[in-house]
Amino acid sequence: MSETHQDSGASGGDIDLSQFYQIFFEEAGENLDLMETMLLNLNLETADDEELNGIFRCAHSVKGGAATFGFSDVAELTHKMESLLDRLRRHELQPNSAMVDVLLESADASRSLLARHQTGDTSPAAPTGDLVMRIADLAAGKVPAAVAAPKPVPVAQAAPAPAASKAPLPDGVRQLEIKVGPLAHPEQADAIAELFRDIPGLGSIKALSSDRKDFRVFAVETASSDDDLLDLFTFHVAREQISISSVAAAAPAPEVATADAGYGFFDSAPGAPVAAAAPAAPKAEEPAAGFGFFDGAPGAPSAQEANVSVSPPAEAQTAAKAVSKANTAPAPQPEAATIRVAISKVDQLINLVGELVITQAMLAQNSRALDPAVYQQLLTGLADLDRNTRDLQESVMSIRMIPMSIVFSRFPRMLRDLAGKLGKKVDFVTQGEATELDKGLVEKITDPLTHLVRNSCDHGIEMPADRLAAGKPETGTITLSASHQGGSIVIEVRDDGKGLSREKILKKARERGMDVSDQMSDADVWGLIFAPGFSTADVVTDVSGRGVGMDVVKRNIAALNGTVEIDSAEGFGMRVAVRLPLTLAIMDGMSVGVGEEVYILPLSSVVESFQVKSDAVSTVGQGSQLVKVRDEYMPVIELEKVFQVPRFDYEKNSDIMVVVEADGSRVVLLVDELLGQQQVVVKNLESNYRKVPNVSGATILGDGKVALILDTGALVRRSRH
Repeated sequence: MSETHQDSGASGGDIDLSQFYQIFFEEAGENLDLMETMLLNLNLETADDEELNGIFRCAHSVKGGAATFGFSDVAELTHKMESLLDRLRRHELQPNSAMVDVLLESADASRSLLARHQTGDTSPAAPTGDLVMRIADLAAGKVPAAVAAPKPVPVAQAAPAPAASKAPLPDGVRQLEIKVGPLAHPEQADAIAELFRDIPGLGSIKALSSDRKDFRVFAVETASSDDDLLDLFTFHVAREQISISSVAAAAPAPEVATADAGYGFFDSAPGAPVAAAAPAAPKAEEPAAGFGFFDGAPGAPSAQEANVSVSPPAEAQTAAKAVSKANTAPAPQPEAATIRVAISKVDQLINLVGELVITQAMLAQNSRALDPAVYQQLLTGLADLDRNTRDLQESVMSIRMIPMSIVFSRFPRMLRDLAGKLGKKVDFVTQGEATELDKGLVEKITDPLTHLVRNSCDHGIEMPADRLAAGKPETGTITLSASHQGGSIVIEVRDDGKGLSREKILKKARERGMDVSDQMSDADVWGLIFAPGFSTADVVTDVSGRGVGMDVVKRNIAALNGTVEIDSAEGFGMRVAVRLPLTLAIMDGMSVGVGEEVYILPLSSVVESFQVKSDAVSTVGQGSQLVKVRDEYMPVIELEKVFQVPRFDYEKNSDIMVVVEADGSRVVLLVDELLGQQQVVVKNLESNYRKVPNVSGATILGDGKVALILDTGALVRRSRH
């Protein structure tokens, strides 16, 4: 059993969060994809609360996960996105296309940053400061000039472009010659050419021939300054490898390699060509104007689909500085290590494997009478089928099983904050994190465990001064453990605090008019705290004291066919044990015969079996029976009496005993015969019939008969009474 230790009064905790990175990266990617889809489908005129809340939740989820795992760059960017979205959903701002643009850019930048963290890329990341400032401006209600009155060029009326060499240069556009080198890998310079294709408004570029293989030379038309160009180019090559020189204005303009249809400029924007000079639409194989999207970015619309405003050249260059590296050279996206599959599909697969197990059991039973010498090949195939079916069953069942560490990992931070708020010092210890439980149960047990841990910190652990006065160390300890016991999983929450006060509980119960007495056992008194609205807190705080919680804890666990047990010693501490069935759809069982009936015992609960003589059983008070097994007396349960099995052979006496263990105790079951071990498919009896005492489910045997699966825990509890 593994054990980890957390100091909730200290700053961090020792849990290695890297084991959860893959899950976070997948969920963050899904949230960013969903946010992008909702942003693209957002109706700016009639955006409703549900749409805006959905986008906000996506950003909030990514921010929370990034902050938890220490990815501060992603957390900062998504926090600003969240601030803008929060104002939108509160109707403090009216959504506009500029907001959609900046949120989409931020989502793409977040993807790139996450990919860097996922692949361990340590090179300098593209700065996001400008994006953050733009989001902050929009959140403050500032409207960019471009959004105030966008007036796109009517493409349908654009005249055919004259020859590039004869077209006059727009105002402010310069002709440059850019030389890049010497380069160890000349293809590095190709990224510079891609900048002009990916960033709207940057200009056009054409590769020229060079007399040296390690140099690249380009002819460029642009309105950007030399400094702006150098800032962009140095994302890909060193500054000293770049030289920029002007070309005489009379020189013919170079042939444009990419679409230069205005780059999405508005009428009268600086550097925008006149309508008559607008060239034809870009070729199909060339990228559309870009609209600020990355090449190949998920969800990037085509020019025909996009319905977003585009910033003028100066703003486009400013934005390009923030995201150009991420845009043009996105971090490699590793192949996902997992796939997300609907739980319903996994359940369907488990049911199909269950039916396969039943079919295999039927074939095995029907083949027992075959002569091995005659049917050797058939029996060998059936043996292979048995082995492969078992391997398949174990693999399929493991899909739904996840370790308890997933649940335990959320408590150290919560406990640290709570202890600090209450002024207490608490150590947090976890045991058995590798214990696996069905995913459905893990999700449903999280809230009850959270309440129990908070309860231990608030009600159980004393203030440091009180602990010292009682002779205890000033730092209390809360232990959370998980273990398999028989066919169940037991999760315990223990603390070394003050424990429960019997007198205080009885006093509160009488004040509420409950029927109690001083002769009640401790277990019955402790059970009173599960009554609705019951609380022994003297002061109602935001942590506890309202009497809401323990009754919900018990109700939620009972809904999972589990039990809650409390053990307390006043002044020394308290233990709450939650016992849950593993609820495996397929399990190994031992079939036993009683009269004409067949019952299944979970093999994990069976300790041993032996044959005894009738005189070895002793009868004690009230007809209870005991048998001595290696100097230990164990209670005996006759299954024929428990289930009222009819007897046709009245002279036959049960003389085979099976020792089973559950809830930490052992009992002996009296049966007629042992039929063997086999895999059985657990069918829910409640959903198909009703709850039957001492029975946890049913199964279909190889001959088509139905056999009941016994609840060994219930039988052990029956023997105690």
